[in-house]
Amino acid sequence: MTIAQELDSETGICEDVIFPPGDLFSDEPPLETELHLRQIILLLQCLEWLWRDRNDFYSAGNLTIYYSPRQRKSEKFRGPDFFVVLGTERKTRKSWVVWEEDGKYPNVILEILSNSTANTDKGLKKEIYQNTFRTPDYFWFDPYTLEFAGFHIVDGEYQPLQASEQGHLWSQQLGLYLGIYQGLLRFFKPDGQLVPTPEEIAQQSEQRVEQAEQKVEQAEQRAQQEAEKAERLAAKLRELNIDPDTI
Repeated sequence: MTIAQELDSETGICEDVIFPPGDLFSDEPPLETELHLRQIILLLQCLEWLWRDRNDFYSAGNLTIYYSPRQRKSEKFRGPDFFVVLGTERKTRKSWVVWEEDGKYPNVILEILSNSTANTDKGLKKEIYQNTFRTPDYFWFDPYTLEFAGFHIVDGEYQPLQASEQGHLWSQQLGLYLGIYQGLLRFFKPDGQLVPTPEEIAQQSEQRVEQAEQKVEQAEQRAQQEAEKAERLAAKLRELNIDPDTI
């Protein structure tokens, strides 16, 4: 979303139009780069796999959040690149409409920086997420420069998060760390372990199967070698007129 679009969403357009509940589709523009898309999908995949047994959260990427006090689609909306709402029903939505969701706002928001949005993400959006959304955890990340920062609300204001020894930032709301891994932002468990994607889980399973098969093959080879060694010894004893079965 361009800065002009961001600002227009605050001033409002056609304010006399009120849309009925359930008709609020997401109104976000296409993502700026393929890398932005990959980053969002990566976070969604990892969190949904980690919390696959939970039904009390909602996560989405590049989806519009409507929060007009007058319940109008034409004013007061934002489109975070990635956000998580806790304590809500896990189901598919066209958009996140605050007045249809018991007044809930995201617990965690991440913006992926770009040249055209960085100033807005660090300024206007940060103020809105702090003062209006009251979102406890806010992060931003640039997949090209690897700039990464996070904030947590303390006494009503965002305070910078301090990185761990590994350079990870703690999300109090998620109970997870966020950190850079192979050029992209990933989730890490409290013990520092990387939260894998389903594909990585499948690869790990395949590797374990291959390792197990290799161990079985190696054991069979050793058994075959021992059997051949024993046969050679028995043949040598027979050459010496010694029955190996009597030894």
